Amino acid sequence: MTPLSTNGTTISATVVSRKSMRHWVTTRGPLSPSFWSRALTFSWCSITYIFLLSPMIVVIGASFHSGEYSTAVRFPPQNPSFDWYFKIPSAQIDALGFSFVIATISTAFACAIGIPAALGIVRSNLKLKDVISSIFRAPLQIPAIVSGIAFLQMFFVFGDLTGIYGQGTLVGLVIGHTFIATPFVVGSVVAVLQRFDNRLEEAALILGANRWNTFRRVTLPVIMPGVYAGALYGFIVSFGDVPLSIFLTAPGFVTYPVEIFFALENDFDPGMLASGSLVIYICLILLLVVQRGVGLDRLLKSGGGAGR
Repeated sequence: MTPLSTNGTTISATVVSRKSMRHWVTTRGPLSPSFWSRALTFSWCSITYIFLLSPMIVVIGASFHSGEYSTAVRFPPQNPSFDWYFKIPSAQIDALGFSFVIATISTAFACAIGIPAALGIVRSNLKLKDVISSIFRAPLQIPAIVSGIAFLQMFFVFGDLTGIYGQGTLVGLVIGHTFIATPFVVGSVVAVLQRFDNRLEEAALILGANRWNTFRRVTLPVIMPGVYAGALYGFIVSFGDVPLSIFLTAPGFVTYPVEIFFALENDFDPGMLASGSLVIYICLILLLVVQRGVGLDRLLKSGGGAGR
């Protein structure tokens, strides 16, 4: 038993300690609702991350397998090494570089088309504005394989009339990929412009700025988060597209996903795991560069200052 002091200090400290413990247990400890809420949130997020990241972990881990040539994925790897990274087929390396070029050019064209289109959709008084908006959303609603067949037929018809065929060329692929990337830019920029505070532009005009300087120094910086987000999604869709690209490729103009698709049709090569891991590394590096240069919070934030 705890001895009782002359002034009752020991008993008071014990009572206060017990009350503090009881308060912690019922408010923040195992008996509190907030404790179980946090535990459930943590468990759910952990399961979600494991579900999303486990395929990449398996691919990256299996790419370090240094055993004999295998027709199946070996995970965990045996005798880890970089052997298969030096055996990546040159066709896959060339296709990877070609995909980055196609995705970059297509994203640039999508932004050049999407930003003026979004401004027109939000600020014009055209009666057919809703129809125009639906036309720009159409690539999202049409199956990609249907779009690929349509572009193939269009290029054949155009080629028969002019002698210039677009399928199997850089220009043809850029046109097709711009078609599927533009809706993402239009949608994200429209979302920002709908919450844009027009008083910002009015203040700039009152202070003597012309229309171009107002757009360049006031409007564009505010809508840039939407442009960043749309460009990011457009780049991802363009880089990973198979259904449309498979109809427009030709020897020497094959994108990386289509090259992997054709390679898997013939036989499994562990070099595919190495090249796939290489893509993951490049994407992680790009994300780090974007985070340092722009900030992912700003990149993914829609509205970024609109309405302030």
